[in-house]
Amino acid sequence: MSKLKFMTAAVIAGSCLFAAQSALAYSAGDIFVRGGVAKSEPHDSDNGDIGGSELTIKDETGFTYGLGYLFTDKVGVELGGSEKFEHDLRLSGSDAGSVDRMPVNLMMNYYPLGGVDSRVQPYVGAGLNYTRFSGEPGNLDAESSYGAVGQVGVDLAITDNVMLNGFANYADVDADIEQNGNKVGNAEVDPVTIGGGVTVRF
Repeated sequence: MSKLKFMTAAVIAGSCLFAAQSALAYSAGDIFVRGGVAKSEPHDSDNGDIGGSELTIKDETGFTYGLGYLFTDKVGVELGGSEKFEHDLRLSGSDAGSVDRMPVNLMMNYYPLGGVDSRVQPYVGAGLNYTRFSGEPGNLDAESSYGAVGQVGVDLAITDNVMLNGFANYADVDADIEQNGNKVGNAEVDPVTIGGGVTVRF
């Protein structure tokens, strides 16, 4: 079977399964966990400098997770993050090793269709991002970063408790870079992270 035929069959089968299921209504007291895969892309090719050399931080893909609770039908809190993203680095166009970046996000989410029976449950959120860096090359040290984060997402109900999830978020991530205790540059990551996976509601 060709890839196109396989993809078409998969879409049709998924649509039939989707259409056969009952609608979903989020409600106060719901607890959910999320898991999936995401690609994290720094804002552009100019991500700061080290010792006067232009720094470039490459895209990376990794596993993501989240834990959430709904205070009301429409408002909830979510704690999420990912495994360490290992970003390759370049200085003025030359390979410069890699750095591990581990983000943690605490956000308040708003569900406009909360309390309403719907297979599609979109949401928007905003909150605080904490990012820890490790595994810096040489004797460099990238300081941890605190900043704002925002997200948009959607859950598509497969059953009353299992949903497909898609999301995109943007975080303000800036870190001073030190060497032997002296500041030698800065990293402006500001990543856009786009991913998908599964949400399970309890």
